[in-house]
Amino acid sequence: MGKRSNFERRAADFYPTPRAAVVPLIPYLRGVKTFAEPCAGDGDLVRHIECFGLRCVHSGDIRDGQDALERNDYGGADCIITNPPWSRGMLHRLIKHLQNIAPTWLLLDADWKQTRQAAPYLPHCSDIVAIGRVKWIEGSKHTGKDNACWYKFHSRHTAGPVFHWREQSTDQASVQTLKRRICVQCGKAYEQWQRSSSRFCSPACKQQAYRKRLLVTPSVTALSVTPAVTAPSSELFRYVPHADVPRFVAEGWEVLPALDGTHHAEYSALMRRRVEQG
Repeated sequence: MGKRSNFERRAADFYPTPRAAVVPLIPYLRGVKTFAEPCAGDGDLVRHIECFGLRCVHSGDIRDGQDALERNDYGGADCIITNPPWSRGMLHRLIKHLQNIAPTWLLLDADWKQTRQAAPYLPHCSDIVAIGRVKWIEGSKHTGKDNACWYKFHSRHTAGPVFHWREQSTDQASVQTLKRRICVQCGKAYEQWQRSSSRFCSPACKQQAYRKRLLVTPSVTALSVTPAVTAPSSELFRYVPHADVPRFVAEGWEVLPALDGTHHAEYSALMRRRVEQG
């Protein structure tokens, strides 16, 4: 159970977190600027995360007399990120306690989520990020015998987790870095990932800009072929059932991405046709 290897198990499950275990988590920390590490050990996890531009506002460990179960505030940290002990009794107490303070990312064994004892905690788990086996012993040629995952818990979340498959490449070159951008809708500066082509700070801004551009009204429904809506730019827009899309494409219509936050794409496609002036 937990961090198994051919080495003797360490007291208090003290295993420094290697950088390779942190890299797969970084893309899921978008919007996070500050974090707390209540089971910090010698600070390896803190140093790895801060290399990606995040700032640790609290770092503590039971070996220094700082019991994570006795602390109820982490200075307004955006989230908690830690590699806790995997012994089940302590682990479950930490989950219940930390998820009530802030969104909490915990590095755990992958098999935990499939056990009966995990059932009470999984409704409050929103994301599970697979990272594979971890080499816990520095300098060793061997990894641990357990696959590991990052689990995100928050008491306000009750819909259960989404599982994120392990990425094929987790080297440094594949990790996206933060970049400051300006939202084309609201004009505010925001942090975005360098490889992303997004021009909006949030899905809401993207949807507002798209609705404004297409002049699509709330009366448009998903199951019907609607009358064409004429925009000032002499373009026609309409929703078309998926089965009829090839016919409309042949007539010169172009398939557009579905509006964010709508269910139209499940039944039909949003299409556009340019109209010649004159």
